[in-house]
Amino acid sequence: MKATVSTAAAVEASGLGHSYNSRRALADVTFNVRPAEIFALLGPNGGGKTTLFKILSTAFPPAEGSARVLGWDVQREAAEVRRAIGVVFQNPSLDKKLTVLENLRYHGQLYGLTGAALTNRVDELMNRMMVADRASSRVESLSGGLARRVELARGLLHQPRLLILDEPSVGLDPGARRDLWIYLEQLRAQGVTILVTTHLIDEADRADRVLILNEGRVVAIGSPEALKSEIGGDVITIDTKDPEKLRAAIQAKFGVEVKAVAGRLRVERERGHTFLAAVVDAFPDMIDSVGLSRPTLEDVFIARTGHRFWEEAS
Repeated sequence: MKATVSTAAAVEASGLGHSYNSRRALADVTFNVRPAEIFALLGPNGGGKTTLFKILSTAFPPAEGSARVLGWDVQREAAEVRRAIGVVFQNPSLDKKLTVLENLRYHGQLYGLTGAALTNRVDELMNRMMVADRASSRVESLSGGLARRVELARGLLHQPRLLILDEPSVGLDPGARRDLWIYLEQLRAQGVTILVTTHLIDEADRADRVLILNEGRVVAIGSPEALKSEIGGDVITIDTKDPEKLRAAIQAKFGVEVKAVAGRLRVERERGHTFLAAVVDAFPDMIDSVGLSRPTLEDVFIARTGHRFWEEAS
């Protein structure tokens, strides 16, 4: 079936909203994903990432707003969407009583793969995900990391135009995580669009663009570098026994904005090392420890929300 609208955007979401009883999971979420880009949905647990993942993968329809995936409406044309996308769920979805090979072959058959094409594709992905030596092993005998690799192989088996992954590196060791992202970047180079949810700052940094969610709302959207450039210079953190007293003193002496976040003072400043030295010289008896770093996506989150990535908003 031909898509009913232009596929200029691989994903188009407009005003998405969803609630679980009285809890608001998504509120007016609007964004688009360009073809052949890696797009990350970043946020703390409970921020709305998995709900958005489920809507885009047609697990359930949005209560408010609309979304189109590869030109198809996720609610009215869910079957077309499912045929065109690959999905890797956060929770295990393999048949534990079947072997690795059986899981992959049966999944390929569901998508119409047969004969040599199926065999070659299964072999290719087992080698790519480094599970070929466990082809005859039942999934229930695999470690969490190995099972995750099989999940990824299954999601890629039918060569989807869009791959949607919910926390794909859960259970993977650092080496396997690195290999996964190398492969995702190779897929993007081949024209595959990739949408990934993650709570890991370093993973979102590898995306072409990132959408940051907090309590179901869009906090920021853009390339990681563009978002971090908005911070303006270095990020200075100061630990002190009396945050409010020191915050007022620094603001009075230097005329800069100082934020108190989770009991720690934060200042965004160009040439942070020079400013930090001046602060330490001015208030040596009030400072316990200091930190100086370049901006991260967590700093973007703090600037937009007023609290840390893993801290509940007051």
